[in-house]
Amino acid sequence: MTQPPKTSRPAIRQSDYQRLSEFRYLIRRFLEFSQVQAEHAGLTTRQHQALLAIKGYPGGGPVTVGDLAERLRIRHHSAVELVNRLGEAGLVTRDQDRDDHRRVLLRLTERADDCLAELSAAHLDELSRIEPMLRRLLDGGQG
Repeated sequence: MTQPPKTSRPAIRQSDYQRLSEFRYLIRRFLEFSQVQAEHAGLTTRQHQALLAIKGYPGGGPVTVGDLAERLRIRHHSAVELVNRLGEAGLVTRDQDRDDHRRVLLRLTERADDCLAELSAAHLDELSRIEPMLRRLLDGGQG
């Protein structure tokens, strides 16, 4: 039996490992910041992510539970449970699609909009702080 040819990969330098390590560190730092901000707002991280996914859905179109599951990379039944909790908290409403009564569309409440605006302002501020470090990393330099 013959072995399949090994694919060649570019040599990985110590500086590449350092860039990847620094990139993951900055991501973890941002996610930790996000978790703390969400908790201060009385939300779980997943709830905050869901509100942002609904509000920031590409094209601004209506969002279904399936869309939300895809955007959060979770299973459909987990998204249903999350939407149930968001509904109980007064953050999301469900509307039946007028064209397809099988589809349920998600909409943020005014309370959710206000909460998300506060969180997003804080996140954009934090992102502006780490942006220069990210840019240096992505451009091939050190953070």
